[in-house]
Amino acid sequence: MRYFIQFSYFGKAYHGWQNQPNAITVQEVLEDTMSKLLRMPISLMGAGRTDTGVHAKQMYAHFDCGSLENINELIFRLNSFLPNDIAVQRIFEVNNNAHARFDASARTYEYLVTKLKDPFVQDMAHCIKQDLDLVLMNTAATLLLGKKDFECFSKSKTDVFTNVCDLRQAQWTLENDMLTFTITADRFLRNMVRAIVGTLLNVGSGKYPADHVNTILKSRDRTKAGVSVPAKGLYLTSIIYPNTILKNG
Repeated sequence: MRYFIQFSYFGKAYHGWQNQPNAITVQEVLEDTMSKLLRMPISLMGAGRTDTGVHAKQMYAHFDCGSLENINELIFRLNSFLPNDIAVQRIFEVNNNAHARFDASARTYEYLVTKLKDPFVQDMAHCIKQDLDLVLMNTAATLLLGKKDFECFSKSKTDVFTNVCDLRQAQWTLENDMLTFTITADRFLRNMVRAIVGTLLNVGSGKYPADHVNTILKSRDRTKAGVSVPAKGLYLTSIIYPNTILKNG
């Protein structure tokens, strides 16, 4: 039987989601804990990968095992054994061909930028003390919307079949002294969000005009875009799936 698991994590202590040699990852910790409690090897297929230090408020993975009789008790036990920076919210049965990565129809990230030095958010947001033009940043962000080739914002030499993504939302908001950039797309390239944020911050600081984003997009050259902002401000906040993945959905 196939199940989806919904969980969240604060990524500071981890080298991202996906298993890798000689580095602790969220996948490794969650698989190990589930395998011990279920007394069988559990392999998780995540909805995507997050880089070192990136956080997830909502993440999904799928796994196969026999029938789970008391899911609420399993969730309680998982949260009792998992470290404090990983939490499980739901486990639910899906169709046997449902796939956490390929069936996702949209993903949303948020990036937090604080304008004040604050010891209580230093591990949660990127601090920028210079003045930023929010109007210009949002003007530039709208130029990213739609189906476009985002190679210029991607980490070089990545193994993907296409660099085209359908960007459906890209907007900055300000509340008190915290700037939040919200971005939604059908898929994202490696390092894409952090590179976009770095580019838009360059627009906001007056380094180049808003419409220069079009020039960067056309170049398909990563060196033309802004530097990637630190991982600590990035959060995966939502993944959307069609109801058809559900058992009898």
